[in-house]
Amino acid sequence: MLDREEYVEQTHFFRTLAERILENIPLQDLLAQLREELLATTRLPLAVGFLLDELKHAGTIHSAMARLPHYFTPFQTFIMRMAENDRGRFDYSTAIEVLRFEAQYKAENATPQGLFLYQFETLSRNRLRYDHGLAAMAGDPQFDAAWREWIMSVRRRLGMVDVADLIYVRSEHYRQRHDSDPDQADRPLPPVLFGEKEGRIALANRRKDPLFLFAALQRHLSYPPVPRRRPVSDQAQMIANLIRKIDQLEMRVKLMEDDQRGGFDLTQFYQPPTGD
Repeated sequence: MLDREEYVEQTHFFRTLAERILENIPLQDLLAQLREELLATTRLPLAVGFLLDELKHAGTIHSAMARLPHYFTPFQTFIMRMAENDRGRFDYSTAIEVLRFEAQYKAENATPQGLFLYQFETLSRNRLRYDHGLAAMAGDPQFDAAWREWIMSVRRRLGMVDVADLIYVRSEHYRQRHDSDPDQADRPLPPVLFGEKEGRIALANRRKDPLFLFAALQRHLSYPPVPRRRPVSDQAQMIANLIRKIDQLEMRVKLMEDDQRGGFDLTQFYQPPTGD
């Protein structure tokens, strides 16, 4: 995991990016501005510089985030990849807000329970791909081996078993009821991942909409809420999407012109070899 100051700077980066992107400023200019504003003692300015270079060459930034796995988590890369998917409906501004809230929560000593619920609600509320999303969640360094194993089991069983049941059977509340039953006391249980209160709330929300479960956990245990899409005019959203399209088209035209002039250099896209 990163130091706290890295998450503080990430929070500032994503918050400022979300505010200024509504002003229809090109993303390349925004990244160049924010790189100068960030704290130089952190690694984020270097990461933003790499994002800017990738944006100029490929027209996206999720590909650059994927090449920096030591700094950006797989879930952050997944969220940005879904936002930059031309066929998807995941709003770009909402994705940035999701990343901001997550970085802010990590800067405040996040717990694995709260982080899982936040990331899982993000997938549910925005109707993102559970298969890819849960696999990305399991790669977060905040989760230890027991958590990663359980998240991958959720990935396999989701749709067949209710998420409230999956949380309940891995809670302290379930263990207490199990130990008090003489017929079940000798049966071993997997490691407990959630507390007693989480188990009680999950038991009370069985066979209900998962969003009700998340809302109850946020009310009673102060888990972070997932940002929702802010209502914006269709014209502003169309302009923002048009600017992104123009940036991508400019890069494609530049590559075609270089190819026609015989000066297209593929080596600029090569990844440097890694030592064994």
